[in-house]
Amino acid sequence: MSEFSLRPVSIVLCAAFIAACGSAPRAEGAENKADAATYNVQLGIEYMRKGNLPIAKEKLERAQKQNPRDPNVHGALALLYERLGDKKKSDSHFRTALRLAPQNPDISNNYAVYLCRNGRHADGVKRFEDAARNPLYRTPEAAWTNAGVCLRQANRDKDAEPYFARALQVRPNFAEAAFQLGDLYLEQGRKNDARTSVEQYLKAFTATPDLLLLAVRTSCSLGDRVAEQRYARKLRLDFPGSDAARALGELACKPG
Repeated sequence: MSEFSLRPVSIVLCAAFIAACGSAPRAEGAENKADAATYNVQLGIEYMRKGNLPIAKEKLERAQKQNPRDPNVHGALALLYERLGDKKKSDSHFRTALRLAPQNPDISNNYAVYLCRNGRHADGVKRFEDAARNPLYRTPEAAWTNAGVCLRQANRDKDAEPYFARALQVRPNFAEAAFQLGDLYLEQGRKNDARTSVEQYLKAFTATPDLLLLAVRTSCSLGDRVAEQRYARKLRLDFPGSDAARALGELACKPG
């Protein structure tokens, strides 16, 4: 099976805030503790994104002291403690966040990612389904796709297939779902289904590096050298610096 992964939905940061991080007023000057906690959550997430986990921990723990009932504080701490390898604390903060905001689809999605990454696939899929059906969730296609990926990680490809199909029903141009479905077909030996699925997407929507590489692999498996070379050429020309383009040289069936 090709490599794939689940992606958490990060708490959204305002671009203007990120740009102004260096000159923003100190959080301690905020009159409202809730505002101060929100500020420190934003800082903590930004430090986490940059890989500075000690400072991220300091900011997020400060935010927890300022507003312990803010679900976003606990959601961010859950992501931090997972990065730190403390599963017990990560799980605890996720549960607290969901207790405080049971209808928050982003927190539910992030917890589902955590569950799947830690082998709790059935619970993770249920969480993804809940997020996808939540009318407040902005990208249900991502939740359906993540549910399918979670099932693939559990070696349940047959069960995963309808989740990718559901994602494409919601958003036909969602490239990740198209890739996962085509890759699943190819792994199952359903080569013609894989080719049909990938070619239909590439004819209707913008190509991505992963889908072009999948098209190369599929054409290779079918012995279609003309299509294989056509897709490989397009991948090299359109995405020369991509991981997918670099992977062409590693294929057992080397494109010409």
